[in-house]
Amino acid sequence: MSFTQIVASNCDLVLASGSPRRHDILDQIGVFHHIVIPHIDESQRRAESATSYVCRLALEKASAGCLMQNLDVPVLGADTILVSEDSVFGKPTDYSNFKDMFTALSGKTHRVLSAVAVNNRVESSVLVSETLVTFRSIIEGEMMKYWDSGEPKDKAGGYAIQGYGSVFVEHIKGSYSGVVGLPIAETCRLLTEFNVPIWQSPIAE
Repeated sequence: MSFTQIVASNCDLVLASGSPRRHDILDQIGVFHHIVIPHIDESQRRAESATSYVCRLALEKASAGCLMQNLDVPVLGADTILVSEDSVFGKPTDYSNFKDMFTALSGKTHRVLSAVAVNNRVESSVLVSETLVTFRSIIEGEMMKYWDSGEPKDKAGGYAIQGYGSVFVEHIKGSYSGVVGLPIAETCRLLTEFNVPIWQSPIAE
């Protein structure tokens, strides 16, 4: 396990993630946070269910974040996966892998599981949201053009609903922010449980 650390100050929470989307969501709900980036083994274990898998990764990221700094504040970890017909889709490794994913998703409904965990070095807790996303039919030329945009390469399931990937989405039932990468309702519940302030105004420079 290796670590990358980004230093910040005046925080109430450590975000154990390098995702700019999760950073933006915490800013959106007014949480002053510091960022560390843990690098853990994200492989799914044999016979591990999709829900157990995503929750374990969120908990492991929060735990790893606790080891990376000495701030006396809780640590938040999160993970998002996509499930289609019992197959778990992570980040595509190359265009061929991405094309296989999008071919499976085209014209169908899939599940997005997004887990958020908080660890304060004494105890930890995790919640998970499930969202149903329906894609319209997608032709191969669109897949290639989208891959060439660069957006799919670090996204679970190969798409960003908040970006160009939105053009493929026909219907969504559940948490939009969960599909982006950090479910706001579940995050706020955990932050309240761990006494982390939310709804704060930005610090004036």
